[in-house]
Amino acid sequence: MSKLRFALVGCGNIASKHAHVLHEYLEEAEIGAFVDIDAGRAQQFSKKYDAPAYSSVGEMMGAIGDRIDVISVLTPSGTHCQNVLEFARYGRAMVVEKPLALRLKDADDMLEACEAHGVKLFVVHQNRYNLPVRRAREALEQGRFGRLVLGTVRLRWMRDQAYYDSAAWRGTWEHDGGVFMNQAVHHIDMLTWFMGNVESVRSMAATRLVSIETEDTGVAVLRFNSGALGVLEATTATRPKDLEGSISILGEKGAVVIGGFFMNELVTWDFADRQPIDDVIFEQYGRNPPGLGHNLGEYLRGVVSSLKDSKPALVDGLAGRRSLELVTAIYESIETDADVQLSFRPRKCRLGLVS
Repeated sequence: MSKLRFALVGCGNIASKHAHVLHEYLEEAEIGAFVDIDAGRAQQFSKKYDAPAYSSVGEMMGAIGDRIDVISVLTPSGTHCQNVLEFARYGRAMVVEKPLALRLKDADDMLEACEAHGVKLFVVHQNRYNLPVRRAREALEQGRFGRLVLGTVRLRWMRDQAYYDSAAWRGTWEHDGGVFMNQAVHHIDMLTWFMGNVESVRSMAATRLVSIETEDTGVAVLRFNSGALGVLEATTATRPKDLEGSISILGEKGAVVIGGFFMNELVTWDFADRQPIDDVIFEQYGRNPPGLGHNLGEYLRGVVSSLKDSKPALVDGLAGRRSLELVTAIYESIETDADVQLSFRPRKCRLGLVS
């Protein structure tokens, strides 16, 4: 079957990862074009990957629209809504980098626009494809954890002032959010994927080591609809270097801890009911294969499969909205210094607002 052609819109750091994976990892897809309002940046990618460069999606679609199958929105978080609403009319599937949007209303508008134009919407949460994560999810679906008790995520990364100064949108309420939104949204997605829907959240945050509008450190305590509890610890103020990005799932019949930098290395696998996979789990599924791109590559392979075979997406627009709703509730709790129930209507959350 012919390869699906991806147009990468927004030629910043994240575009480098998508371009590498599409070029080196996937046989089922290829790069169709690069688009950026900064023509020079698009040209740099164009020269490296031998794909045409454009300064707008409209220009690209006018020139080669019949050769584009998927539009990947890799722009700053605060522009995702505007981009998706503009691009939906072209009727192409869209892959949107996390987070889906900064405001729940924006996410709802995006979902509505994509439905109206018959567009499949995918949100990038590639860590669901980490080998240890996939095996743990299978154990969950098999009921091996039993009654869930506690889910914990810890994100301890280092982002210094130079990182935030590298782009004007970083660390702002209008276009980015802080550690909860920008970095920990992957971990938040993972926690709810394992533990289920959230009933309520209580959180607090601080800005400790950098000069930004938003937080670099925060904690949250969650109660899930099942009655299980959750703890979220997130900071980009770890010094002098990154420590971990981990998740722990504890149940009445077993426990799994997945650590590493981005939930990619199995630390603990312990179940009361022994199964054959338990004897080989660390050897065969203990960590992702070496090299850049396994999880993102598998994620994009899932996108291709969904489009070619009309299969449901593992992370669609609704899943992206679910993570956004919890992040918004976390910020609402910080601003109100109170428990926030899910679902709710945000009143104080500053995400997506001009400071």
